[in-house]
Amino acid sequence: MPNSESKTRPALQGKMKLPGEAYSPKIRARFWIVGDATSDAEERSEGYVGIGRIELLENIERLGSMSQAAKAMGMSYKKAWRLVQDLNGMYVEPLVIKEHGGKSGGGTQLTGRGKALILEFRALEKELIVFLEAQSRTIL
Repeated sequence: MPNSESKTRPALQGKMKLPGEAYSPKIRARFWIVGDATSDAEERSEGYVGIGRIELLENIERLGSMSQAAKAMGMSYKKAWRLVQDLNGMYVEPLVIKEHGGKSGGGTQLTGRGKALILEFRALEKELIVFLEAQSRTIL
């Protein structure tokens, strides 16, 4: 006789918040790019770049403001600033630079390396989706 847990599990799965992104109908996954802590290891911090940090970088690029990017994501400016500092510490070249004051009041911009990282992440994500969709078709 099946236990009552097995009867309710399928119904719960539809309502349950599962970790990871739904990259295919039957597979959820997450992936991260690890920072370049190998060069000048004393000055570089180990870290990772996942979907949340990529979205922060994309919002900074789109809005030109860390404050507006944080607001768009429902996070505090302080948290966004900490994440940007972590990201900048992971690579030889910073990913994000702040421009202070001036007539336009300053702003925040991505460097070439920051823009390249977004492109690299999104390219990997596309390849992962293709792979996971193919694998999803083999799962019963």
